[in-house]
Amino acid sequence: MPSSRRSNKKIFISHSGRDRSFVLHLRRVLEQHRIPYWYSAEHIRGAQQWHDEIGRALDECNWFLVVLTPAAVRSLWVKRELFFALSETRYDGRIIPLLRKPSQYRTLSWTLGQFEFVDFTGDFAAACQQLLRIWGIKYQPEEASGRSRPKKKTR
Repeated sequence: MPSSRRSNKKIFISHSGRDRSFVLHLRRVLEQHRIPYWYSAEHIRGAQQWHDEIGRALDECNWFLVVLTPAAVRSLWVKRELFFALSETRYDGRIIPLLRKPSQYRTLSWTLGQFEFVDFTGDFAAACQQLLRIWGIKYQPEEASGRSRPKKKTR
């Protein structure tokens, strides 16, 4: 991938709150590979006006990931975030649907079928590899990165 696709990226992660465990797992992969992201549960603090924070994040990010599940398809906020990204030219070619669970994603936008999906319904590592390849980054599983969990002592 050209270096312009890799440099100066910040990723907005659009998702349903019901998909939090998946997003936390994905977030760890992004952190491990030093990819900046914006994730609502982490970046919105209690007293902040959350809708204003989402708007600021959408303005400062230049990549948009949408986690597709039945809950996300029903989410008014996922729909609003996706609509914003679709209407902004800086997101052209930078919207990546992540298929987490089979869903009627066309109800979010009839245009989603035109995008290259990353399929997270099966092997998580293979999907991460496919996702990171978009930015020219080689996927390093946690164990290979030196950030693995401590091994249990044996007797």
